[in-house]
Amino acid sequence: MWLAQPLLRRKLARRGAAEPVYLQAVQERFGYYDAPSGAGFIWLHAVSLGETRTAAILIKQLRQRLPGMRLLLTNGTATGRAEGAGLLQPGDIQVWQPWDTPGAVQRFLQHFKPRIGVLLETEVWPNLAAACRQAGVPLVLANARLSEKSLRNALRLAWIAKPAYRSLAAVWAQTEIGAQRLRQLGAPVSAVFGNLKFDAAPDAAQIAQGKAWRAACGRPVILLASSREGEEAQFLQILQSIRAEAQAVHTQVATESIANKVQWLIVPRHPQRFEEVAALIERHGLSVSRRSAWASQPQAADVWLGDSLGEMALYYGLADVALLGGSFEPLGGQNLIEAAACGCPVVMGPSTFNFAQAARLAEAAGAARRADSMAVALQTALALTRDAPGRTAMAERGTGFAAAHRGAADKTAAAVVALLGS
Repeated sequence: MWLAQPLLRRKLARRGAAEPVYLQAVQERFGYYDAPSGAGFIWLHAVSLGETRTAAILIKQLRQRLPGMRLLLTNGTATGRAEGAGLLQPGDIQVWQPWDTPGAVQRFLQHFKPRIGVLLETEVWPNLAAACRQAGVPLVLANARLSEKSLRNALRLAWIAKPAYRSLAAVWAQTEIGAQRLRQLGAPVSAVFGNLKFDAAPDAAQIAQGKAWRAACGRPVILLASSREGEEAQFLQILQSIRAEAQAVHTQVATESIANKVQWLIVPRHPQRFEEVAALIERHGLSVSRRSAWASQPQAADVWLGDSLGEMALYYGLADVALLGGSFEPLGGQNLIEAAACGCPVVMGPSTFNFAQAARLAEAAGAARRADSMAVALQTALALTRDAPGRTAMAERGTGFAAAHRGAADKTAAAVVALLGS
């Protein structure tokens, strides 16, 4: 890790060309800080955007239980840091996650002297775990998950992975299956609390705005939500063939699409890809209207592009049906819980290992449907646009499914407070 530092600096410089936040406070990543030193922080680490939004749910509960709490928030990505800035209160501090070398980690711990460290979901680093244990800082893994693939990879590096997991003070898993996998690595799993994401409350005003725009549009809206690399190309290629009716395999889709006059909407997962996806849409011969250019309402175009952050509730309110991004490439899927909580029917692809139990439960509850390819998913979505009772039933089952699994935030916050008092 020490030898790899020049590679990290080079990577930050590359990413900083597109996202200047990566060029801010670079020395923080190596344990050198302009922020004042202190003691008694409640430290949460949320690597990226999704984890930071999850952290917000837990932070709210912790502030209720620990009045006057001073938050130390660490992030690893530009989107995570930008989102996290909105969670800070006077006295809180936000810095980059320290690069996992003994020196950087020790400087981080000596500078801030946290009372406890809470890592979210998967972020276990060997030097960080060892240094916290040596310094007497209880380090826990909350909302913990581990896929079968990640377990196999960790077991191949068991000589370094197992000591890291054994160094944790506690692990609170999302699912019992995840807990079993974590225990194979020596993790001290003390409870299964469920998924913190169920406790997120969608923005009602955004949902209402989206529904109003959908009604004004006058035609069904199909959303590709939180799309990842390769998925937009699949989606657009099928749309292109729909328009041209050139490929016989998509004839049925084409006929249905023309009959329904569908409005297509794409919301990429990562903001650094907004320009790339806009150009991709145009290369497929389709016109594009970007959310950033909308004033009072969406502008007419073949494809709407959701190029904004923090508005997924608006996009789910705008859509009749959502195709789950990250599930049509072998990427494990994105968060389908948010779509369900917003009352948006979901069609997911074959790859959902990041949300395996949630996907399974959503499908069983009737809140989501499974498709084995993007083409089949589009056929399913188009069929749903003609089935108002079916969409209504899926929406109701989605909100019911999301509500039924809440409670992880309260349990996790209580466990953190208990550990502080032990």
